[in-house]
Amino acid sequence: MSGNSAAKGGRTIAENRAAHHNYFVLESFEAGMELKGTEVKSIRMGNVNLKDSWCEIKDGEIFANGIHISPYEKGNIFNRDPRRVRKLLMHKKEIRRLYDKVRMEGLTIIPLKLYYKGDRVKLEIGLCKGKKLFDKRDDAAKKAAERDIDRSLKERNR
Repeated sequence: MSGNSAAKGGRTIAENRAAHHNYFVLESFEAGMELKGTEVKSIRMGNVNLKDSWCEIKDGEIFANGIHISPYEKGNIFNRDPRRVRKLLMHKKEIRRLYDKVRMEGLTIIPLKLYYKGDRVKLEIGLCKGKKLFDKRDDAAKKAAERDIDRSLKERNR
């Protein structure tokens, strides 16, 4: 299920912008997430942060670590730990394929985006390769050049 799933009609809840700065995203996948009741309510309010999160595969299952879902204000005793490890729901073939890529090629699995697909909450995860410092500098230079070009074109068209 690779591809940009959020573009197919899902409303974005949270995005991990740091992931695109720190990693090359080689491929993306859609995964469901095992959530408890108050977590869903908190997500609907937009209290989610994907920064500094990552995924790992253990015993043929994939888990998301470091996703911060703030406790629901009216949740009292039913609130869970905001940074608890959450199981992701994917097909076994996909998990096996991801595991092989991570083990053989030294890649990382990073949560990229949390979005709605219908009434379900989905997580877009990316198979990523870490950027070196010079790669980050190149990206920053390209973005700056594009901004300058856009700015000059906008001034000319006035």
